[in-house]
Formats: sequence, structure tokens, C-alpha cells
Amino acid sequence: MSDSAPQCPHCGQVMKKWHNSPDLLWESEYQFVCFNDACPYYVRGWQWMETKYQVHASYRHRLNPKTGRSGPVPVWSPSALKDQIVPDDNHQEGAP
Repeated sequence: MSDSAPQCPHCGQVMKKWHNSPDLLWESEYQFVCFNDACPYYVRGWQWMETKYQVHASYRHRLNPKTGRSGPVPVWSPSALKDQIVPDDNHQEGAP
């Protein structure tokens, strides 16, 4: 698969490269994850998880760039996992 960031199939936003937790056994050192807080997949996940499992959680769409497999990655808050986003080399802080 390509190393370039794909678009989320649920909202069309460009997904971000995200470092896997060392506890996870995915085949790749990173995943692409949709961090769009307005993504319908993420938004409806809050209600689905509450109804189905009685937990305050949701999920974001993720794609494994090594295998091409995708699925949910669980989150417990809007800021969860964002601290593991790989900085975009093309974006400098303060640059237009």
C-alpha cells in the first residue's frame, strides 16, 4: 500500500498517520486514523456504544497501511489518541 494518507470513507477527510500503542500487535508501526470530530462514523459511535455496551466511548475509522485492512479504533474522549498523531512533515507550526 501507499504511504500517502488516504481519505476516510465515512466523511472524505484526509486521515492522519497515528503511532500504534506498543501493546497492540498490528503488523505496521502506524495506522491511518480519521480524527475528524464531525465524521458520522465517530459521531454515531457514541450512541451505539452507549446503547449496545452501556459505556461512554466511540470509535474512529482506521486503516492498516501494510495490510489494507480497516476497522474501528476505540476512543473514550474526543482527545483520546490524538497525542500519538505523527506530525505531518509538510506542515510547520505557525506556517500558513
